[in-house]
Amino acid sequence: MSSESLIAAAALLCFGIIISGVAFGSAVGDGTVAAKAVESIARQPEARPNIFLFMFLGVGVLEAVPFIAIALSFYILLVVAKVPAIISALVK
Repeated sequence: MSSESLIAAAALLCFGIIISGVAFGSAVGDGTVAAKAVESIARQPEARPNIFLFMFLGVGVLEAVPFIAIALSFYILLVVAKVPAIISALVK
């Protein structure tokens, strides 16, 4: 096993770990925000429009994090680790 193949394997493994961690964290965060919103509406039904507004703002901000993480992981995979160049060199 060459050092190039070890770098490619580590980069691909880290890429998968980052993506799965971000997806899991985002799902847990969305669930928590929605659960607290439903709980708040049950306590104060007259505040429903305000609660929905802040819930959607919170979910929107929370959903921005996975897109940023995916962009950074692709940057690490393609630019920093140069995995496509390593894989094409290993195939030849």
